[in-house]
Amino acid sequence: MRKARAVLVSAVLATGMSLSLGAAPAHAETLNGIYRDYSECQRVGSYGDDQGWWDDWRCEWMNQYRYYFLYS
Repeated sequence: MRKARAVLVSAVLATGMSLSLGAAPAHAETLNGIYRDYSECQRVGSYGDDQGWWDDWRCEWMNQYRYYFLYS
């Protein structure tokens, strides 16, 4: 009985983990580049929008790294 319970618990945990790992929030953003200049970040963001690679994008300054991060 112990072995059957251990196998059942393992199967339930594995199923739960596999379902939760595949889920991502609907508003998840992807990092698409790191740039030293704001103008370069804006240029690449606009180009990606024109090419249809992403619908919305933003350049965010990270003071701790001293770079601009392009998210879409």
